[in-house]
Amino acid sequence: MNVRYNDVIGSLRAAYDGSAERRDGSGKTAWKLAEREGFLSRLQRHECKRLLEIGAGTGQDSAYFQENGMEVVAADLSPAMVALCREKGLDARVMDFLSLDFAPGSFDAVYALNCLLHVPNSDLPAVLDEIRRLLRPGGLFFLGVYGGGNLTGEGPFEGDDHQPPRFFSFRSDEELQEYARRNFQIVDFHAVGSDEFRFQSLTLRRRPGGETNGRHATDD
Repeated sequence: MNVRYNDVIGSLRAAYDGSAERRDGSGKTAWKLAEREGFLSRLQRHECKRLLEIGAGTGQDSAYFQENGMEVVAADLSPAMVALCREKGLDARVMDFLSLDFAPGSFDAVYALNCLLHVPNSDLPAVLDEIRRLLRPGGLFFLGVYGGGNLTGEGPFEGDDHQPPRFFSFRSDEELQEYARRNFQIVDFHAVGSDEFRFQSLTLRRRPGGETNGRHATDD
């Protein structure tokens, strides 16, 4: 399937604009709260101050990081989602993953929860290049998506409860880590759950200049 990110942006925006209020009223599962808390703890240990959340949705996670002392910018391609972020007192911008209009090295950290699974494999390297550009050397990147196990492949997700149906790209653990290694050190990788709810959690670090691909971080 030769799908490009620009081919799916319009339908994704429509789907998320139409579901913004409903999604804002939904709670978070315990494992998502644990993943978020774990990343915050790592940010605090490394004295990270400025965070960009991409695919921020209604801003629940951005608000959490802001309430815990981070300087946060929230970005989402859905104007309806961004409006809800702003209602929470967040600096929120309407942006897609290939149009993140910030200066190089603007952030100590980037947080991306269940949003990069909407990027086709054909454009994932370009999106990861853009995220790397925004991070300072040594900056941290949380990349969390559903995938691995039996959950692989690209296309609309059968039984999706959004209209129009959203595009998804599910990758094996090995594929996802290989994409990540092109730009980042892997600090941590683990999976949560199984079957169609299997979640892949990566914490990544932007390498200082000159380090080779594939080298893993040794400092947690």
